[in-house]
Amino acid sequence: MPGYILTGAPGSGKTAILRHLEVDGHPVVEEAATDVIALHQALGLPEPWREPDFAERVLDLQRRRRRRAEMFGDDVVFHDRSPVCTLALCRHLGMTPPSALLDEIEGMTTERTVFFVRNQGFVEATAARRISFEESIVFERVHELTYREAGFDLVDVPAGPLATRVATIKQTVDRLHAVKAPT
Repeated sequence: MPGYILTGAPGSGKTAILRHLEVDGHPVVEEAATDVIALHQALGLPEPWREPDFAERVLDLQRRRRRRAEMFGDDVVFHDRSPVCTLALCRHLGMTPPSALLDEIEGMTTERTVFFVRNQGFVEATAARRISFEESIVFERVHELTYREAGFDLVDVPAGPLATRVATIKQTVDRLHAVKAPT
């Protein structure tokens, strides 16, 4: 299954890009951390990211969503974040990453191209996103460094109109598939 990861700082526009790609007919794998946060906040835990098992919960949901994505066969699948993002979050929060997370990253072999969605110059706060713009810039650097250290190929998606960002991603995917196509 050809897969591509979308990553970047909170509020950079990844979800809007993912929704556009989905509406255009591409299978998508939803981001996990925000959903884990929302669920646990609904259960009365206001800051679940501070819990010692937070990274494991996110990883577990990521794994289940990846397994479901396998049903898409040869379709190009776009992943909103990956376990590498969870490692970046652990680093940003000063948490020790669980060994299962490091093992998962080591085993990632299919989704090696990462679209690094750059910040738009602001961050809108939500119940799950309580980060200032300044802090998101630091987090963006942690994400980029973590992906580079893990050996992923980063494709820059600069700030700009949604249609332009989606076009950048589609053109890159088309170019990558043309290179891989048999002659």
